[in-house]
Amino acid sequence: MKLTFVSENALENVPAGSYLALLSHSGSRGFGGTIANTYSGIAMQKTQLPKEAKNLAWLDMNTEEGQEYWLAMNLAGDYASANHHEIHNKIARSLNLNPVMRIENHHNFAWKEKLADGTDVMVHRKGATPAGKGVLGIIPGSMSTPGFVVRGKGESTSLNSASHGAGRIMSRSAAFKMINKEDVAQNLIDKKITLIGSGLDEAPMVYKDIHAVMAAQADLVEVLASFQPRIVRMADPKEKAED
Repeated sequence: MKLTFVSENALENVPAGSYLALLSHSGSRGFGGTIANTYSGIAMQKTQLPKEAKNLAWLDMNTEEGQEYWLAMNLAGDYASANHHEIHNKIARSLNLNPVMRIENHHNFAWKEKLADGTDVMVHRKGATPAGKGVLGIIPGSMSTPGFVVRGKGESTSLNSASHGAGRIMSRSAAFKMINKEDVAQNLIDKKITLIGSGLDEAPMVYKDIHAVMAAQADLVEVLASFQPRIVRMADPKEKAED
């Protein structure tokens, strides 16, 4: 990807200009999902709710099961982070390059935080990512649209959060039925992008307009840089998506 900073001194020790960037999206490879399903099942047994609301069951953090879940979730988060580091380390070694900076951020995770009034809360961010004051993050578009390096503004009304990406306008199953393979191929040619792998469920057309998404959250994050995809490697179409 070609990364371009939009202003001088956007990041400390990184001069304005164009850079080669590597963006990876890799979770815990099903480990976190298995943990969530296991403890959700325990919660449903411990907290009896009407059938229609059973998925709202919870575990008290002061119980043994609650503490187990918290520790297991954080372990899965550390494992996902390690996956990212390993991917980036291996590619950096292969290119014989030393990255000038690395930025990492989670989503589909929970954090212990405080509200503006000091109230202790647990914040779960699925389609969102942390955007506390000064917190760096990445908000990608799609395989053929720009992504952005951002700095959080710490907007309390959004729970110090911003979107973690453009967001889908079409489900994966709908994409396979409605997206034309030739249209995707032409889109990539027009944008001068080389694609390796992927299926129609990740076509650019299944995502929202990233520019509209960024405009809608201008009060949540400051854009420091934008990056344009050039070579995209996606999961095999037959591989089950993690999200």
